[in-house]
Amino acid sequence: MTSRYTSIFIVFVLAIYVQAGKLSAMELIMFEQESCEWCEVWDQKISGVYPKTREGKAAPLRRVDIFDVRPKDLVNIKAPRFTPTFVLFDNGQEVGRIRGYPGEDFFWGMLEQLIQKGRKNSATLNKVKNGTKPAS
Repeated sequence: MTSRYTSIFIVFVLAIYVQAGKLSAMELIMFEQESCEWCEVWDQKISGVYPKTREGKAAPLRRVDIFDVRPKDLVNIKAPRFTPTFVLFDNGQEVGRIRGYPGEDFFWGMLEQLIQKGRKNSATLNKVKNGTKPAS
């Protein structure tokens, strides 16, 4: 019984932190399609390790087929033409994209830049919400 209450308490606290902007709401969307050669290369080189990395923890991966009906939370974004296309979202807003798979070294560097941009945007948004003026 105590375990159940502990679980409920943890969920409640996490919900409060997310609402307060204390936890990242970043997500990396990978737009892909069947028989995409570069999607397969990304899978071989990156997909297995991605969730274990700093970047994967900051922006969990969600995969979307470009030919499937788009999820409701993604209907307002510009549809990618090429696969793979990686779109970083933070709090429901697009931060930026990586079009194609540029190779392992470039991918990690480009993703890190997008994550830093997302964090900067979130910090600015939180300052505006709290009534403080962002630094210029």
